[in-house]
Parts: sequence; C-alpha cells; structure tokens
Amino acid sequence: MENVAIFDSPGKGRGLKANKEFWAGDVIFAEASLSAVVFDSLAERICHSCFRRQDKLQRCGQCKFAHYCDRTCQRAGWAEHKQECSAIKTFGKAPNENIRLVARILWRLDKEGGVVSDMQLTTLEELEDHICDMQEDEMKEFKVDIHNFLDYWPRNSKQHTIDVISHIFGVINCNGFSVSDQRGLQAVGVGLFLNLCLVNHNCWPNCTVILNHGKIELRALGKIEEGEELTVSYVDYLNLSEERQRHLKTQYFFECTCEHCKNKTKDDLKMAGREKDGVKPTEEQVKEASDYCYQMMDKIEKARLNGDYHEVVKLCRGCIEKAEPVLADTHIYLLRIYSTMSEVQSYLQYFEEAADYARKMVEGYVKLYHPNNAALGMAAMRAGVTHWQAGLIEVGHGMICKAYAILMVTHGPTHPITKDLDAMRVQTEMELRMFKENEYVYHSMREAALKNKPMTMMHEPKSVEEGIKDLFHRRK
Repeated sequence: MENVAIFDSPGKGRGLKANKEFWAGDVIFAEASLSAVVFDSLAERICHSCFRRQDKLQRCGQCKFAHYCDRTCQRAGWAEHKQECSAIKTFGKAPNENIRLVARILWRLDKEGGVVSDMQLTTLEELEDHICDMQEDEMKEFKVDIHNFLDYWPRNSKQHTIDVISHIFGVINCNGFSVSDQRGLQAVGVGLFLNLCLVNHNCWPNCTVILNHGKIELRALGKIEEGEELTVSYVDYLNLSEERQRHLKTQYFFECTCEHCKNKTKDDLKMAGREKDGVKPTEEQVKEASDYCYQMMDKIEKARLNGDYHEVVKLCRGCIEKAEPVLADTHIYLLRIYSTMSEVQSYLQYFEEAADYARKMVEGYVKLYHPNNAALGMAAMRAGVTHWQAGLIEVGHGMICKAYAILMVTHGPTHPITKDLDAMRVQTEMELRMFKENEYVYHSMREAALKNKPMTMMHEPKSVEEGIKDLFHRRK
C-alpha cells in the first residue's frame, strides 16, 4: 500500500491520496475482502467460495445451504464456512445476507484480531457506521436484523456487545461492496473491503473499482498527479445531479460537493429536446415527452418482471415513436428505453433492430459518460456483439474494439471479460477481412459459426435500472 496514504480530505473526513503519479489503467492497489457472502436470491446458483455461476453446484451435506463448484471449492471455503455451517444447522435455516456477512466478519476478527493483513490501512472500529443518520423505517429493519443475529449467533462463540454488533451492521450497510460473478456481468454477493472504504466519492472520479480473480482492484481512469485525492463514484452518473444528491444523502449520508453537482454539469443534455433543422421543441413538449417516458418505464418494468417480453417491445416501441421526435439522443429516459429495447430484442433474436437501438444507446452514452467509464465499455461491448449477431460486421468490429480499449483501462488485461473481448476482437477482425474479400463466403462461414457457437452476452433481460449497478451494495 505504499502507493497511497491516508489524509484529511476537506469536508469529507479521511480519504486516500496518491503517493506517486498514475496513468490510465494503472492498478493503484488490490485488496481481498475481509469477508463476503452470496446474495440470498442466488444462494443455489452461485458458488459460495469462488462466486462463479454454475449450472450444477454441489450442496454442503451438513447445512444444506452452501453450494460449491466441486470439492476443491468446498475445501477452499471451509475455513470461513465451518462455524457458519454449524450455526445454520442449529438455527434451523440460513439468515439473510447481512446477518451472514456480519457473522463471518466477527468469526474472522475473533480468530485473527482487528488487523488481518499487513496491507490494511484502517480497522473496522475506525470506520463510520452512520447509525445515528438512519431514518425511522431503516432503523426498524436494522433492529430486526440485530435481533435475528442474536438468535443466530452460537452460544459457544465469543459473545459481543450490542454496540459492537450494531457498528458492523452499520458499516456494511453503507460500505458493503457488490461482488460480481467471474465474468463481471452480474452482482452476485456482498463483501467488505476495508481499504476501499477509505476512498471518497466524486461524480466524475479519477478511479474505478473492479473485482478481478477474487480481489478488488482500484484502477486509474486517467493521469493522477502525486498528492491528488483518489475518488470513485458511488452512484451512476447517468442521473441528474439532483437525483444523485438525493441518492447519496439517503444511502450514504453525505452531500456531494463535486464540480459536476455544483454546476449541474450535463443536466441540460440529460433532459434535452431534439433539435432538427435549427428548430427546438418547446419546454412544454419536452416535459410532456419526458413525463410520458417516465410513466412508461414503470409499465415496461412490470412487463419485464412478468416475462412478457413481447409486451415490453410493444411498450418500448410506442414510447420511442412518441418521444424520439421530441427528446435528444442524450435524454436519459430515452437512453433507458433504448437499452431495454436492445436487450429484449436481442433476447428474442431480432438482432437488426436490437443492434440499431444498441448503437443509439452507445452514441448517447459517449456524450455523457467519462471516456473510460466501465458502463460505456460494457454498453459498447453489448452493441458490438449485437451487431455481430445481426451480420453487421463492420460496425460490430468497431464497437468491440472501442469496448476493448475502455475495458483495458477499467478491468485490465487479465480480467475474464477483457479476455473474452480480446477473443471477440480477433474473431471479428478475421471476419471483417473475409467480408471485404468475399461477402458470399463470409455469410456462408458466419451461418456455420452461428450454428456452432455464437458469441453471447446476456441471459434474460434485466431491470431498466439494473443496467448499471451502484458501486456499493445496499439492501433495499
């Protein structure tokens, strides 16, 4: 951890600053979790040791709750699962993910003490828990979790005070980091990373965080000067500054004072009207179209949850027909509709239409996001694959190359998703050369490839709001 130092950040409390100069893609530090658990909803589909998604997992023969890829993963996870296994058997069922995480943290601290690594910059006791800032309804849930924890915690384990237990619940409530699957496409669990907790927020940050081979990596998004504060974004920038402020205040208990919030940077683009031949729609027309999109997104989400994807397409198409002539290509509601339409149409295998909306989505993102934003890279990757599926190899290859350049910075060359992208880039480059030499041969070869093993990206379409996950996990 010689690359960073703790300092007092004006108006923010403790933070981390760079001890040397960094460039885009540099790993500033990597850190293993103090502990991590799989989400309740994915407990039977994700390995509890390596967090990989597998079709067939082996269940722990004792507690019947934990699932593993194989004996190797089960042995690797036994040190953390041993006491948990006994506690679940005694309790009669597995408690929720927050209780499981707090218990695992306490068992580790009881065994190893407050400092579990020579890389550790802070202790759990030194972190803020923000319990006094919680709203009344949050406090009720908080007290229920503590009550259930006390019932779950074994009598033969070291006993702790309510204050100690409450503090850990409070810390993970605002600092639990979403752990992704092996490909980085879905959040599958939550963990606590002590050093990461020291990195403060900025809506236009100079760093990003990615989980890579079981450790989080703090990576530079661009040049960082020696002595400069290291920041990440806790929320998606594809929200208005007012919405980001509300989100940060209610979930992380602070007000953001970054330049993008103070100046409402790009808010005008995010709610802009479409200019055509020098003519702009009126404010009233833009508001009407914006309100309509906002209302339709709720209906679209309900249809998606019901698995009625043809209804999703129908609603999206109607919304686009009404809003597209009025709203700019950077309007965030329209971009969300594009994203959903592209994903659902790709799932239904209407690839040409899916590719068209994926391209529009990326074009809008480019005007709003930081050039090295991971969400932009993932969107470009999806657009590249969708264009490839549609047989539009030239645009597809260009999108995949763009995504690869971004993810080399945000994820690094060893991350599984970057390796996948590199293979896609090589494949589409070869196909592009073939296409330029002989289109007939290309299309014949492509049909054979599709029957053999097509490139895939997504499973079933996710929520409109799930396109970009918040950096930190917080149970809703």
